Amino acid sequence: MQKQQIPLKNSLFLLLAAVIWGIAFVAQSVGMDYVGGFTFNAVRSLIGSAVLVPLILIPGQKNSDNSEISEAAASTPSGIQKRKDLIIGGISCGICLCLATNFQQFGIKYTTVGKAGFITACYIVIVPVIGIFLGKKCSKFIWAAVAMALVGLYLLCITDGFSMGKGDLLVLVCAFLFSLHILVIDHFSPKVDGVKMSCIQFFVCGLLCAVPMLLFETPDITQLFAAWKPVLYAGIMSSGVAYTLQIVGQKGMNPTVASLILSLEAVVSVLAGFVMLNQQLTMRETVGCAFMFCAIVLAQLPQKNIKNAEAVSA
Repeated sequence: MQKQQIPLKNSLFLLLAAVIWGIAFVAQSVGMDYVGGFTFNAVRSLIGSAVLVPLILIPGQKNSDNSEISEAAASTPSGIQKRKDLIIGGISCGICLCLATNFQQFGIKYTTVGKAGFITACYIVIVPVIGIFLGKKCSKFIWAAVAMALVGLYLLCITDGFSMGKGDLLVLVCAFLFSLHILVIDHFSPKVDGVKMSCIQFFVCGLLCAVPMLLFETPDITQLFAAWKPVLYAGIMSSGVAYTLQIVGQKGMNPTVASLILSLEAVVSVLAGFVMLNQQLTMRETVGCAFMFCAIVLAQLPQKNIKNAEAVSA
């Protein structure tokens, strides 16, 4: 059996998504100065869905396997099943994305951009751990990575005794939700068109965010115009572009390898917060970041090595 090679294009797509998301932490932090969190996420998601519609409507569009899309093919049993997978996958991704982005958005309000980026990157450890409940083995190195990440999280977030900041807890919940989002994408992306599923997930996410927006916030068009820069960046770049790059880039890729590349958003967020918001980390927090980054790398190496060994022996 030949080893499955990951196209360089896929890795570059995920790397670009990580860079866009890292900068988006700044946009989200600035956006919260003007509008409520639900309003921000509802508008950015609907913008993200809208910018993908022209790509879907382009005549002669092709599937990811370069086969032409035709009405005859869509009416076959396989076409009907693919459409069903597309709808279910888009709705599932939209629900996960709605929950994750809202926890993240409100968490960023009460913590720094750099800390939010590194805590969000905990999904790099959470993804393989969740695999245990899906029947996948977890090596001793993974448990060592979990312990290392916990030490890093303690140094990074816990400042007064054993208390953890409100924002840190919210972003930590967000990391679990993004882990589910990655695994849902891993399940559906090989079966459906990535751009279409991305468009559906943003539409669903936007509608879900609009409900609490209308119930708990008072959307003001003048405030939205005042926050047009972070809103447009989050809507077009972070949502429309980056999440679509994630879905397309993850196709056929091991989710743990994908999460390793995507976790670089944490590094970018620290640099972006330092350059754009003048936020700095203390020495204690810097050491915590180093522990978490080591855990991120350690969590991936065993699984990749095991997969390569199995491929060679086969």
